[in-house]
Amino acid sequence: MTSERPTALIADDEPLLRDALERLLKQAWPELEIVARARNGRETIELFESLCPDVCFLDVQMPGKTGVEAASAIGRRAHVVFVTAFDEYAVQAFAQGVLDYVVKPVEPARLAETVARVRERLQAARPASNTEALLEQIAASLRKDASGGPLRWLRASVGDKVQLIPVAAVDFLRSDQKYTTVAWRDDARQPREAVIRMPLKEVSAQLDPSLFAQVHRSVVVNLSAVDHVVRGANETADIHLKGRADVLPVSRNYLHVFRQM
Repeated sequence: MTSERPTALIADDEPLLRDALERLLKQAWPELEIVARARNGRETIELFESLCPDVCFLDVQMPGKTGVEAASAIGRRAHVVFVTAFDEYAVQAFAQGVLDYVVKPVEPARLAETVARVRERLQAARPASNTEALLEQIAASLRKDASGGPLRWLRASVGDKVQLIPVAAVDFLRSDQKYTTVAWRDDARQPREAVIRMPLKEVSAQLDPSLFAQVHRSVVVNLSAVDHVVRGANETADIHLKGRADVLPVSRNYLHVFRQM
């Protein structure tokens, strides 16, 4: 199945994350040849059928077909490594030891462990077996998460990197034409900002309405981040946040949000 120099496919709908994983793989596995880069599940399957790489590094959630659906199509013809930001449910399934995974943001040490296991399997020419039921379990979790629950992660551009932001850490979101500025707290609780390539209307529709409220046509706020509200003229108000200097406007159409608070 394998050639003298093993080959791989990387699939992720975010170009910066594809590039970052390729750089890390070159360090962890110098002899590995990256022969294909896919942007979605459908392209993954097409490139796999054309090039037949030995290993596929697949983002779990991609537009169109997911990485899990692509893995089901690939079957046992290659070694699959899932790359996921959704460690709450996915890792529980992957940790059974049948499938390999790394959690975003990818850490070099964790990737090195995964590479070592995949290299061992390549030498033994044994892709993971009996994975069909496990793939369906993960696919069911993805469908449930996509249809039934609020958004839990945001992928935002920070310089030349992509930052994975837990929605629970977001203080507010502000419309920036076709994009959205996200203000959140990092692990040290320091205020930070980044931009996501999605309009505010689309983002806000996926947020938990019990936690986030639209307060202006261009602003959505996490209610738990509000310190106090100062009423202004003409039925408007200003929101002052905990630990941030930002003051957010409340338009008259949304003032009712705070009347019962």
